[in-house]
Amino acid sequence: MEFLSIDTMQMIYQITLAAVLGMLVGFEREYRGKPAGLRTYMLVALGAALFTILSVASPAGDIGRSSFDPSRIASQVVVGIGFIGGGLIIFKNDRMEGLTTAAGLWATAAIGMAVGFGFYIVAVYSTLLVLFVLWVLRALEDHIHRNPQD
Repeated sequence: MEFLSIDTMQMIYQITLAAVLGMLVGFEREYRGKPAGLRTYMLVALGAALFTILSVASPAGDIGRSSFDPSRIASQVVVGIGFIGGGLIIFKNDRMEGLTTAAGLWATAAIGMAVGFGFYIVAVYSTLLVLFVLWVLRALEDHIHRNPQD
């Protein structure tokens, strides 16, 4: 079956891995009751991986053209996620909200792009690091705010 070639199976693996890594970050945000949760983070990672795969796997016949630059597709993922993230940031009672959610979506898109480019270990490590930032550093921040040192 040609439609299930090794290349196609590799792409399916990449998209699935990106969705799972996005799900891990999204689960933390869902657990905290944030507006962007499980599905949003999965879709961002999956979409970033897919756009990156499409960028990398563009038809080889186009490479000689002056207008063809596969990095342009991947670079626009960063712009698109920045636009989405910007919409999440609001000011409420002289306080900025949504910044961590926007940054988390941005990092999750980067994780999806890493998977799309084939940097699996980097993507998994980055996911673990994002979870460390969201869980461990959140606990540290909570502790500092409950016990301020004058």
